[in-house]
Amino acid sequence: MKSSSTKYGSVAVTIHWLSAVAILAMLGSGFRAASLTDSAAKEAILMFHVTLGLVILVLTLLRLFWWWRVDQKPKPVAGDPAWQTLSAKGIYVLFYLVILGMVASGIGTIALSGAGSILFGADVGPLPNFSEELPRVPHGLGARLMVALFMLHAGAALYHHFIKKDGLIWRMWLGSDDKGTGL
Repeated sequence: MKSSSTKYGSVAVTIHWLSAVAILAMLGSGFRAASLTDSAAKEAILMFHVTLGLVILVLTLLRLFWWWRVDQKPKPVAGDPAWQTLSAKGIYVLFYLVILGMVASGIGTIALSGAGSILFGADVGPLPNFSEELPRVPHGLGARLMVALFMLHAGAALYHHFIKKDGLIWRMWLGSDDKGTGL
């Protein structure tokens, strides 16, 4: 369940991959909802989007608690330049900040627009124009930043796997420590 000095434990791996899938679905649903003009279709997607946002919040808080109170992350990869280790840490911190900022701006947008009652069935009517709500601006910027962070993170993992061939990607996978990589 817990991480070793060379590999993430099953709890961390599960949270990581559930979060990754949820964030990708969240980004897809958010960009899709923003492009829709049909209120009924937009409402259905936003109900999913809002619910998924709350799931991502719970996963993120669980992950932060896990690292703070229960587990320790594996050691950085030996031989990586200091700038890469520092960049990886910076990207992780930015992920947490952007996720929490997206949740806050999403809740703010829903609350200020009054859309919560429509999305959760207490009221009937057309959805408001979200672009008029102040938190909508950082929400949209955060989504774009999340895409960039996701691409950097995935790109770094693929670089380690295909270019450096150091087996780093197996640290964040379920199973034994050794995938023929010397980890």
